Amino acid sequence: MKKTDVIIIGAGPIGLFAVHQLGIKGLKAVVIDNLDKAGGQCIELYPDKPIYDIPAVPECTGEQLTTRLLEQIKPFKTELFLNERVDEVDKERDNWVVKTNNKKEFIAPNIIIAGGVGSFEPRKLSLKELEKFEGKSVFYAVRNKEHFKNKKISIFGGGDSALDWALELSKFSKITLIHRRNEFRGAQHTLSELRKLEKEGKVSIKTQCQIEAFDNEKELKSITIKFEDGKKEKILTDVILGFFGLIMKLGPIAEWGLNMDKKTIEVNPKNFETNKKGIFAAGDICSYPGKLKLILSGFHEVALASVECFKRARPNEKYKFEFTTSSKTIQNRLGKK
Repeated sequence: MKKTDVIIIGAGPIGLFAVHQLGIKGLKAVVIDNLDKAGGQCIELYPDKPIYDIPAVPECTGEQLTTRLLEQIKPFKTELFLNERVDEVDKERDNWVVKTNNKKEFIAPNIIIAGGVGSFEPRKLSLKELEKFEGKSVFYAVRNKEHFKNKKISIFGGGDSALDWALELSKFSKITLIHRRNEFRGAQHTLSELRKLEKEGKVSIKTQCQIEAFDNEKELKSITIKFEDGKKEKILTDVILGFFGLIMKLGPIAEWGLNMDKKTIEVNPKNFETNKKGIFAAGDICSYPGKLKLILSGFHEVALASVECFKRARPNEKYKFEFTTSSKTIQNRLGKK
């Protein structure tokens, strides 16, 4: 079990800025996120879309904002636990114990929920029976491409992720790209490259079809796809990769006993604490009178929440507000000696 001062749930912009606000107060934090990279909605939903409401930054993309926030928190050497979903939150005296789906455990007097609109989860294939193969021969992301070498891979999807991985994995595996439409949403250049490989017999592209069945109960060996005209085709398959985008779910948060307002968590705007002492919420996931769903509002929320976190983590110390421009302590923590 890992002990720290604050457990931050969510590695989006608000969660990352929380690391900074806690760090300059001398508090240690860990960050847990269900996605495989930091950035939250900014990275998953609009990495290239301009953002205009960051003070002193006239315009930046979600990806650029994430990169700058990660650079800003480097001095604090904070651990990010990605591909981890928080499943349980339990009280233990004055601390909270957090358990993830991968059996990791953390303990801290404070939790900051900065999960945006909840956790992102991949849209899955329509055949529920395939769930038993997940993590073995059915995947919705590529963590390590070495695991997919010399395989017969069926890739489902029509966006950039499907096209990019079809092209990349075709270097060492047999690829069948399957899409329910004729038109692909991904980059035209990538599709052109795949069409060339198709002519060379290195990639097979099937459109206007969907998966209908698989042929082995214990081990994935082949799948059957059905076309719009009713025709069916069997494809030898060791691995299925599905890229259908992401859906947003509140997930286990709804079961933690927090006061909820629809799909948001009610907080006290004085310090953004929930009805549970030591659990705070900031960003789009929290609600209070006058709430504005802006990134800059979330920055303000974690700045105030971090003060209360200090009081709980350091009950024998008096909190002393200091300007970062004049505080030698803060400048030392930031490596600005």
